[in-house]
Amino acid sequence: MRPFLTIHDLLGAGAATQSAIRAPGRSTLTYAGLRSLADRTVAALNRIGIGRNDRVAIVLPNGPEMAAAFVAIACGATTAPLNPAYRDEEFAFYLDDLKAKALVVLKGTDTPARAVAARLGIPVLDLVPGAAAGEFTLDGGTPATAASPGPAGTDDVALVLHTSGTTARPKIVPLTHGNVTASAGSIRATLALTPEDACLNIMPLFHIHGLMAATLASLAAGSAVICTPGFDALRLFRWLDEERPSWFTAVPTMHQAILTRAERNAEIIARAPLRFLRSSSASLPGPVMLALEQTFHAPLVESYGMTEASHQMASNPLAGPRKPGSVGIAAGPEIAIMDEAGALLPQGAIGEVVIRGPSVTNGYENNPEANAKAFTKGWFRTGDQGAFDAEGYLTLTGRLKELINRGGEKVSPLEVDGVLSAHPAVAQAVTFAIPHAKLGEEVGAAIVLRDGTELTERELRDFAAQHLADFKVPRKVLFLTEIPKGATGKLQRIGLAEKLGLTA
Repeated sequence: MRPFLTIHDLLGAGAATQSAIRAPGRSTLTYAGLRSLADRTVAALNRIGIGRNDRVAIVLPNGPEMAAAFVAIACGATTAPLNPAYRDEEFAFYLDDLKAKALVVLKGTDTPARAVAARLGIPVLDLVPGAAAGEFTLDGGTPATAASPGPAGTDDVALVLHTSGTTARPKIVPLTHGNVTASAGSIRATLALTPEDACLNIMPLFHIHGLMAATLASLAAGSAVICTPGFDALRLFRWLDEERPSWFTAVPTMHQAILTRAERNAEIIARAPLRFLRSSSASLPGPVMLALEQTFHAPLVESYGMTEASHQMASNPLAGPRKPGSVGIAAGPEIAIMDEAGALLPQGAIGEVVIRGPSVTNGYENNPEANAKAFTKGWFRTGDQGAFDAEGYLTLTGRLKELINRGGEKVSPLEVDGVLSAHPAVAQAVTFAIPHAKLGEEVGAAIVLRDGTELTERELRDFAAQHLADFKVPRKVLFLTEIPKGATGKLQRIGLAEKLGLTA
């Protein structure tokens, strides 16, 4: 298929009567309906002075209206989806930092974003849902002339997101229509998506994973995206039974929660078979991948993505071979391994993963210092450490910022996670750095046990010592009912010791 130039162009992939956006208990929005909605939305924004590259912040609950608003608004302005769970001061930071020209919220909902927008003088547009899933109109705004009206072009910015900001002030990542459509095309090709597919979206739609892999890649294939209110391990199997999707994509913590409930839902898995499952946004332990494939009788495709690359960078191939513990082969931008000085390293050498290509951002906004660190000789530095094997498969050894420096000996948390996850009693394992007075950092692990199992710290340490060098074996193991997660469901190693009350 030809490459798409813009999101508006991408919407042409679907047949007029084909389902584009679905939702449990709602009638379907077809591709003809979605294209018409996009045209009406761009015209409505133009009438109140909002045009190309003007920023529209979107604070909506997960669901079909959020997916449709992202797509339709992006056709003529720049979308800035924000987490609806933010508090007043967080909305104040993001809306001010974005210089938003408008804020879209669900009509009748009470969100602190409304009051913040009023303080900042930002017009509020109320989204009024229609009958079909994703159908909406926008109320509000005053008549004005847009500086750049009409449909967006390839070089216009479709989407702005902030980096997660675990160690520094969040940075604005602008992604053009060229960036996001290139990535959607890569994901479509990797997963061999066709109009017969339907993706069950359980990912938050204020995050690159759900926006690109579930939503835009599905639309690029002329297939449907089934929009749920968000991840719910209890309701997931009912959705599978009722909606009959062909695939879903999730982060590892979601997959692990799904796995714990799969046995009691074996009948549904049998009568609502999936073509494949996908995992991304964090490393999936090898034993979990194998268990999911055996449980769902379907391949699990692990992919590697980040916001700055419009999501997907590498992926295990759907047709195989899929290597547990590896994020697969290049599947979007070009990937290489670089040393600290900026020299590219040979196959097998460990270094920083760097990328370049049409899906990669041109740079952080108004942040020359960050861009100087991030770009070297045209390559973007991901901050991840890894190496290629002889077959071109990339294995990540960890985030450079997350590597544990135990008295000069570097420990990869991902490696330790993989070993601990292989213990039959362990449902979830996260390895992290604990401050240490003499060594600087010590190895710690947070563990969630499988239902009905028992395990002591000594037993787990002895198990780890059979597979790891002594300096990599966790010195402190905490057994928890749940490990703290970020807003998108990802486990956050940085700062975990502090959250758990572990100090030097």
